[in-house]
Amino acid sequence: MLSPSRIEIFKKHTALQRSLSLPPCIMSRPVAICCLLSALYMWTLCNAQSDSGSPAIQLRLAGEKRKHYEGRVEVFYNGEWGTVCDDDFSIYAARVVCKELGFVDAESWSPSAKYGRGEGRIWLDNVHCTGGEKSLAHCQSNGFGVSDCKHSEDVGVVCTQKRIPGFKFIRNQANSEEGLTVQVEDVRIRATYSHRKRIPITDGFLEVKDGGKWRQICNEEWTEMNSRVICGMYGFPGEKRVNTRPYKLLAKRRKKNYWGFSVNCTGNEADLSDCKLGREIELKGNHTCEQGMPVVVSCVPGRAFAPSVSAGFRKAYRVEQPLVRLRGGAMIGEGRVEVLKNGEWGTVCDDNWNIRAATVVCRELGFGSAKEALTGARLGQGMGPVHMNEVECSGFEKSLTECYFNRDALGCSHEEDAAVKCNVPAMGFNKRLRLSGGRNPYEGRVEVLAEKNGALVWGTVCSDSWGTMEAMVVCRQLGLGFASHAFQETYYWQGDASADAVVMSGVRCSGTELTVDQCLHHGKHIECPKGGGRFSAGVSCTQTAPDLVLNAPVVEQTTYLEDRPMYALQCAHEEHCLSSTADKADPTSYRRLLRFSSQIHNNGQSDFRPRAAHHSWIWHECHRHYHSMEVFTHYDLLSLNGTKVAEGHKASFCLEDTHCDEGIQKRYECANFGAQGITVGCSDTYRHDIDCQWIDITDLKPGDYIFQVVINPNYEVAESDYSNNIMKCRSRYDGQRIWTYNCHIGGSLSSETEETFPGLLTNQLSYR
Repeated sequence: MLSPSRIEIFKKHTALQRSLSLPPCIMSRPVAICCLLSALYMWTLCNAQSDSGSPAIQLRLAGEKRKHYEGRVEVFYNGEWGTVCDDDFSIYAARVVCKELGFVDAESWSPSAKYGRGEGRIWLDNVHCTGGEKSLAHCQSNGFGVSDCKHSEDVGVVCTQKRIPGFKFIRNQANSEEGLTVQVEDVRIRATYSHRKRIPITDGFLEVKDGGKWRQICNEEWTEMNSRVICGMYGFPGEKRVNTRPYKLLAKRRKKNYWGFSVNCTGNEADLSDCKLGREIELKGNHTCEQGMPVVVSCVPGRAFAPSVSAGFRKAYRVEQPLVRLRGGAMIGEGRVEVLKNGEWGTVCDDNWNIRAATVVCRELGFGSAKEALTGARLGQGMGPVHMNEVECSGFEKSLTECYFNRDALGCSHEEDAAVKCNVPAMGFNKRLRLSGGRNPYEGRVEVLAEKNGALVWGTVCSDSWGTMEAMVVCRQLGLGFASHAFQETYYWQGDASADAVVMSGVRCSGTELTVDQCLHHGKHIECPKGGGRFSAGVSCTQTAPDLVLNAPVVEQTTYLEDRPMYALQCAHEEHCLSSTADKADPTSYRRLLRFSSQIHNNGQSDFRPRAAHHSWIWHECHRHYHSMEVFTHYDLLSLNGTKVAEGHKASFCLEDTHCDEGIQKRYECANFGAQGITVGCSDTYRHDIDCQWIDITDLKPGDYIFQVVINPNYEVAESDYSNNIMKCRSRYDGQRIWTYNCHIGGSLSSETEETFPGLLTNQLSYR
């Protein structure tokens, strides 16, 4: 029989379990309580939560990550790392995991070993949480080590990127030998006073925020690989050695507050939170780190962000033809990954795509490490071949093309195109520009910070020549994505009255600039005939945009000649679809027309809609239809030196979904004055036998020519990528027949190949 004192211990332990929602047996230190196994009168050693509140377990996120705040949930218990089974797991359990790791909340969770299969024990199964528990150990489960799962059922979570302010990470269960990762609230490079005005900040003391306080790290065990990771987080592709002498003098004069751990990075991590926690450092006040000093890091900026070209990271940001590029991204340093192979650009399949491979891409292009590796064509579908599949990188490659990959991309489609979001330096671009008076943060009158009489003042931008390209640069500079519309009148947005004066005029952007300042403009000599006020420039921005691409093979396969009498071309003549010589042509004469079909696909992330609203569409009596865009495409024949010898144009008399990819519903139809547009994943086909779907070559002499088609030539509608709006073909005309061959989309070939096709390299028109 049990003694009364032992029965009392058992009752207290049972009450403690119920009050804390503990599983039957919990391990913790330093208090040990004996637990009774009923009926058998046998004892087993079991640890309960200690009075000090230290957690019974420790957690980490591991596996094949695509961002540093996600991964496979791993638990350190009883001296061993293990996983958690996905049976009965829920978003409430994910919240407990993320909060225990110091994140504000959980975004989602994933079953079936999405982040790869773990190793060792499966510590927890059938986990039930309410969401309010302080630790995953407090949730109900089968008990530690009691599971019928396999590692194919390992659960993973995605946490919010934001950290809990003032969160104190308790690291008393696992040391560096067990692979506990670095968990801190924040990281910063603290510039010295003389360097604080430099942009970007590349050098300074490294500080981590833990428990709500900024702390330095002792440099006694600091390595260049650690600095490489820090620089990557701050948007820099590389690190360099630093002269610590001036910093040592500064450090001696400052009060130091060291962090209690060292850091072990291998150098291929995308974030400090992926590095292993080093040994614990004994904190001895002023005698801490006596043989060293606070860590100082010095980073090398990419070419685009360097104060001067000579200071740029030349190897990472090649001046010559790059082998890798980003397309379709809304922000600087993000986009679909495309690689050059045999003179042709192609995409990367997302099989095995992870943050390590994404980081190689980012560093190669002069950015820092990757914030996120995106899959499933999240930043739009590419064109052409899929060049790489199942990419595996060590993280130290100079180029993605040096990584191991499977050349066989069978089964990969553009629906699986890989993309990246890179860390970029804090340049302060968004502090020199603002939107004022809009209904939401994504729209308003454009106001810039300019120097006037020796002082910085806010003012407006003249709307003369203001268009989509200029709006694109504004939205990117503010980090608001793509432009949705450019406005030349903004009287309906009440801006800041003190900023009414025009401080910038004559703005002309190519669309590639990082800031409006980099665009062509009048400088200090303002010229704005309309004045500011109601005619100030404005924009509206959006996170997604359409991307129209012409199907080049369809054009090549459907080209032919037709001789048509003038009397059958009266409507087309009224709509200016014939060459100028037709104005004086005899009604009984014939025009020779180069006819072809065009299929225009929307590869973007939002629908392509005409800018003009229903009420402003133009009715054409002759053809009995409305034009939603007066000029939708330009058709041209160019000589081999790039001179235009024949032209045509196609008004957008009807934008509709002719054909959609599998699983996508048609949304736009022209019948009955319906809504016009092209849905994402759908295409609009203009058949060869409709009016104006031609080039009038009646006056053309036999010879070799370039056949060119440009979609959305006046940038009436904003798109994520204008470089692919142009198509070029080789053409040979012998006076009776025409051959069309080598058709390709702009930007699909290497720059060397593209130079053999004169004309527009993108759809940027000559007046820009």
